Amino acid sequence: MAINGFKNHPYIPNSVPEVQEEMLRELGLNSLEELHEEIPDELKLKENMNLPKAFKSEYELRRHVEELLSRNKTCKENLNFLGAGCWQHYVPAICDEINSRGEFLTAYGGEPYNDHGRFQALFEYQSLVAELVDMDIVNVPTMDWPQAAATSVRMASRITGRKEILVPRAMDREKFLIMKNYCGPDLILIEVDYDKETGQLDLVDLKNKISNKTAAVYFENPSFLGFIEENGQKISYIAHEMGAISVVGVDPSSLGVLAPPSEYGADIICGDLQPLGMHMNYGGGQSGFIATRDEEKYVMEFPSRLFGIAPTCVDGEYGFGDVAYDRTSFGHHREHGKEYVGTQSALWGITAGVYLATMGPKGMEELGQTIMQKSQYAIKRLSEIKGIKGSLFNSISFKEFVVDFNETGKTVKEINRLLMEKGIFGGKDLSKDFPEFGQSALYCVTEIHTKTDIDKLVTAVEQVINM
Repeated sequence: MAINGFKNHPYIPNSVPEVQEEMLRELGLNSLEELHEEIPDELKLKENMNLPKAFKSEYELRRHVEELLSRNKTCKENLNFLGAGCWQHYVPAICDEINSRGEFLTAYGGEPYNDHGRFQALFEYQSLVAELVDMDIVNVPTMDWPQAAATSVRMASRITGRKEILVPRAMDREKFLIMKNYCGPDLILIEVDYDKETGQLDLVDLKNKISNKTAAVYFENPSFLGFIEENGQKISYIAHEMGAISVVGVDPSSLGVLAPPSEYGADIICGDLQPLGMHMNYGGGQSGFIATRDEEKYVMEFPSRLFGIAPTCVDGEYGFGDVAYDRTSFGHHREHGKEYVGTQSALWGITAGVYLATMGPKGMEELGQTIMQKSQYAIKRLSEIKGIKGSLFNSISFKEFVVDFNETGKTVKEINRLLMEKGIFGGKDLSKDFPEFGQSALYCVTEIHTKTDIDKLVTAVEQVINM
């Protein structure tokens, strides 16, 4: 198809030259390139992309992709002690069975006219997570925990009208940068130091940095470094005394043995759903949640969808639908949405609902107890190796813990390389993000690790540091 001698894309009406010119005039621009003038010139590609020739058949493409995938080193062939935000848990077969059904697999949200149980499934997920964290309201999932944390503090900023957010120094640096990017430039993230012996949030530093400009105090329990934050009630009290909101990030797999943050003053709770029935997938499988009390000031600040249950026009019949839809960016007045929200990870919300329904309260309790016992055993056994401190901090840990290798004379990078030769994924190297720890690594132990697995790790680490 061509107009006035110019070819335009058959599926994109605005590619018609006259339409493009009209749009550019309205924007006060002379060319499409001016839309991207803020991008530094050195970042722009100035030649054709070096793309390989197209495969002639689906079979050839499949073989090529399978060959690339075969180069991966996975947790099926290797013993894994790496966590740091994506953890290896057991996934019940029913989770994969349900989330692979066509009604759910290709439908992250759905609308009333084409819903086949998604609204109810997401309502049940919200109800189960709400019971787990002891809150009333839970959203349709965000993309991951960092987005959930960033959205939570932005909610707090809108509620309080303040612009400063206090966050722990001892948190995942990637999560910190995502929050900083998501909150900037109007919100300011201020780091609060930690106690060097325990890892706990430094309450003196917290009191020195909190002010009447503080919208929220964000902390995590368990922390990114694995230890359990023992001062949750005190932190929330300090926040509330200054009129700030207490926002707590939590690993839901810990809530079978640890009190939910709502019991020590949390106003907003967020976290990652990945431990609840999701496989570890490179670049996917993460999903965040946000929970609050059923108070209008919180409910109306959620940018994402909330599903509720309500009676229909038929006596005795109930239906599931959106709550306060206009506050979202895809409501009737998009410009009035609390934040822009795109495609989310509701499939993982349904998966988490299946997992929680399968486990039940007793199952979650047993999960937490098992993880606690196995991680403490790993700390004890690693501490028996000469030159190694099994836990850098003297606080109790859940699932993850910092192993100190400073006295071994080897770097974590070197140790991990040698462990990999033995078929073991070592812990996350913390030397870059936390240089004050020296050569230390964050190790992870979950319910999937057997005593034999942990003993194998200990033997391998002992051999590696003595090479």
